[in-house]
Amino acid sequence: MALWLAALLGLVQGLTEFLPISSTAHLRIVPALLGQGDPGPAFSAVIQLGTVAAVVAYFARDLFVNMPVALIRDRGSHDAKMAVYLVVATIPIAVAGLALKPYIEDDFRSLYVIGSALIAVALVMFAADRAGGERRTIDTVALMDAAIVGTAQAFALVPGVSRSGATIAAALFLGLRRTDAARFSFLLGVPAITAAGLYELNDAIDVLGNDAIAPLAVGTLAAAVSGYASIAWLLRFLGRHSFTPFVIYRIGIGALVLILAAAGVVSATNP
Repeated sequence: MALWLAALLGLVQGLTEFLPISSTAHLRIVPALLGQGDPGPAFSAVIQLGTVAAVVAYFARDLFVNMPVALIRDRGSHDAKMAVYLVVATIPIAVAGLALKPYIEDDFRSLYVIGSALIAVALVMFAADRAGGERRTIDTVALMDAAIVGTAQAFALVPGVSRSGATIAAALFLGLRRTDAARFSFLLGVPAITAAGLYELNDAIDVLGNDAIAPLAVGTLAAAVSGYASIAWLLRFLGRHSFTPFVIYRIGIGALVLILAAAGVVSATNP
């Protein structure tokens, strides 16, 4: 893979991982529009490690100070419970990822699936944004909330769904404020994205060859930088706005993808 393409895909990954518009879908759509082949789920999963670095850096105090200290000193505190919740909420996507791996790597990456998922989840997000009520903060999250949001995260294995979109929508339905729903979603992504990236690392190198190290490094670095900026921007944005702009964007890009695929302008499957 050319380094310019790796850098572009890393930039796209970082910008779209935390915005509820599906990073996996954009990593499939952008190369198709440029006449490039599908980089594949292994490459996508590995450069997601850059976005893990971004969220770890942004929430370093929570992850490395508040939660570990709470687990040692006060296991009944909210921070200690959150550490447990993050593990519990990761179980559904881990189980589903292993069970559906053949479909994730092939059938699910069809542009028809991606376009349809972009539109369908946009409607779910719209309903969640209107129905939530923003009556709860992240401090009120309980084990059942974590299990529900974790189950929603598993649907993000389908490109176009969006991990952040699915988890934020679930959290909004549970009544969390927009900013707290996003914060919980970001923290929840750390174990899931890290595990997926490490699991796919060897496959990415095998598929892309020994020359894969440089593109993977460039893509991961670009994803880390753009991911950090994306987190900071989205949390500020949600303090004053709804998810309506993302809903409109998802419907628009989803419809465009379906039209271009149906017209044969881009290949619906990997060329």
